[in-house]
Amino acid sequence: MTFLNRYRSTGADLPFGDPRRAHHGVAMEGYFWRITDPDTGRVIIALCGANQGPEGSWATIGLAAWPSGFIRSEALDGSWTDPNGLGVEGGVSGAAGAPAAFEGNERRLRVTLGEDARVNLEFEDLNPWPHRLLGGSSVFQTVPGLNQYWHPWLLGGKASGTAVVGGEAWRFENAQVYGEKNWGREGFPEAWWWGQAQGFSEPAACVAFAGGVVTTGRMRVEVTGLVVMLPDGRVLRLGNPVVSPVTTHTTDETWRLSGHGYGWRVEITASAPLDEAFVLPVPLPSEHRNVPGDLEHLGGELEVRVHRFGRHVWTGRTSLAALEHGGLERAAAELRRRGLDPELPSAPPVRFR
Repeated sequence: MTFLNRYRSTGADLPFGDPRRAHHGVAMEGYFWRITDPDTGRVIIALCGANQGPEGSWATIGLAAWPSGFIRSEALDGSWTDPNGLGVEGGVSGAAGAPAAFEGNERRLRVTLGEDARVNLEFEDLNPWPHRLLGGSSVFQTVPGLNQYWHPWLLGGKASGTAVVGGEAWRFENAQVYGEKNWGREGFPEAWWWGQAQGFSEPAACVAFAGGVVTTGRMRVEVTGLVVMLPDGRVLRLGNPVVSPVTTHTTDETWRLSGHGYGWRVEITASAPLDEAFVLPVPLPSEHRNVPGDLEHLGGELEVRVHRFGRHVWTGRTSLAALEHGGLERAAAELRRRGLDPELPSAPPVRFR
């Protein structure tokens, strides 16, 4: 194994590296797509966590839809990640010619979790991450052994195709698409917050943020990365310690972020009612199982305000924001509040109605 491969097996990437490539050696490498159709108000998320445990590779696969409230997830044997680019397969049966339950790359997405949980989409006119020096985790990208890294590799594009969610068949034509990755040691941090939004009146605009408690060895720091693609195509990335810090205040129903640096100031306020949150699974790679760990909204309200050297640049609003407040204890408490047992060996994902 070369030095670079050993280094990347810790989860880290050198400057000018490509975080889209698989980091073979980490416990979990997660792939996430979000489709937003402002014309219909429909949203779909599809995720695949490629996990490595004592019994081999396996996959956390999930599909959820708004406003139908549909959700389906599985823990399936077999996963594959592309060492040369952006690509994942989950639920790989090994049978000759048998398709994986989840297949995703830069140009297409296929999900089959039953006849009532299917996605078949093609992507074009992509707006990929534009900064070559560092990815979404910025300077933390180069630190080996973190419990979590994050990279929003796709900030826009067009998605066309079909989906079946429960009893509904949906058609998408030039809907908006967003894609990201996260990876690291043994699943997710002890606490995290996340958001992503399109569906603004300016179709090119995109907002994404991710934060949590990042650890490695004795280092323990709370950090938030914030990315904004402005309507004119410029991409801002804040969240570096000292030079572009982001302050975050989050509850289960509200998200407030304020970041500044390089002459820019970005402020975000968002909200969504707790009763409309999905309870999504997160993987425990070493235990070969999923557990409830994430409260996620798919139709939240979000406003973003951007200034440059004190001058107003853009204000955007959307009612189709995805918003998360994650943590195993938080999700377990919400399940109990809904009268469900979070201690079941395979607690199911929970729709909001």
